[in-house]
Amino acid sequence: MVKKTTISLIKCDVGSLAGHHVVPEPLFKIAEKNMKKAEEEGLINSHHVFNVGDDLQLLMVHEMGESNQEIHKLAWNTFQEAAKKAMELKLYGAGQDLLKTAFSGNVRGMGPGVAEMEIEERGSDPIVVFAADKTSAGAFNFPLFRIFADPMNTAGLVIDPEMAGGFKFEVLDTIESKSVVLKCPEEMYELIGLIGTVDRYMISHVWRARDNMLCAVGSVTKLSLIAGKYIGKDDPVLIVRAQHGLPALGEILVPFMHSYFVAGWMRGSHWGPLMPVGVKDAKCTVFDGPPRIVALGFQVVNGRMACDDDGKPLIADLFDDPAFEMARREALELASSIRRMGEFEPARLSIKEMEYTTLPQILEKLKDRFKSI
Repeated sequence: MVKKTTISLIKCDVGSLAGHHVVPEPLFKIAEKNMKKAEEEGLINSHHVFNVGDDLQLLMVHEMGESNQEIHKLAWNTFQEAAKKAMELKLYGAGQDLLKTAFSGNVRGMGPGVAEMEIEERGSDPIVVFAADKTSAGAFNFPLFRIFADPMNTAGLVIDPEMAGGFKFEVLDTIESKSVVLKCPEEMYELIGLIGTVDRYMISHVWRARDNMLCAVGSVTKLSLIAGKYIGKDDPVLIVRAQHGLPALGEILVPFMHSYFVAGWMRGSHWGPLMPVGVKDAKCTVFDGPPRIVALGFQVVNGRMACDDDGKPLIADLFDDPAFEMARREALELASSIRRMGEFEPARLSIKEMEYTTLPQILEKLKDRFKSI
């Protein structure tokens, strides 16, 4: 039986310094302590802790499989401990994403965002992980379509025989809790018809059509549907495999060469331009943004991340590159432009997305003053 490798990326907003801004060092120390202990005990083989804005990100490589209770408990306990420290420091939004109190074996549906992928390692397996702040899971619909279905973005769809059969996309209906699998290029128009509605239909998995090789997995969680009110945006994470019959690294990154609008930003209630940044700039300021996204690249080898001679994982900070300066400039220009709209649509999200904010309270207050016409 072939031994498989699992990549788990689990994130949580456990508390932030000076508003919805950035994860402070004391919370990183707690996460590092717990991850190192888990490595020493053999639960995980390697890890990397980082942040995007106010979200603490736990990247773990292990051989325990997807949805493993011990791995999820490790993440849950780490977030609980970090949230406790955040409360001691009176950090903003301490424990915000921890929507349930008792761990039930899996952190899915409890608040934290999860993307997990179990793979059979190839001769070389480059992995890219994306993590975003101040936006929702639908933010990955556009780039995933460009990466795996658009030949004008991904040359491999035209010139790589191993990709000629196209890719299959699992799309979740987050309102009806249903899913459908669509194959491209044959069902490209149907796919766009669904995923263009980013607040409801979201891509969760992508497979290579000819052999069902798993290529991409994203977190698809709407915190407002869990909590019944707005408590923060969903801040999605995504894992993508690259090269050797799959989209090349450059094809995976090129959709982010330009900025595009995503739902979220201030109070999760506005459209804002997504800004690709290096980890050092993964902090949110202007109108709690603009929404930020980071991309990290690494190799998996024998159930762990490739490391240097000192055992430190080799991590590439892929958006820390002048090639994405244009997208960053565009994001600032678009942010400035759309903010001139203030609280008028289309700057603010539609009435449907505002149902989990204070808008229902406003309508309740005014209900007796509405007159038939």
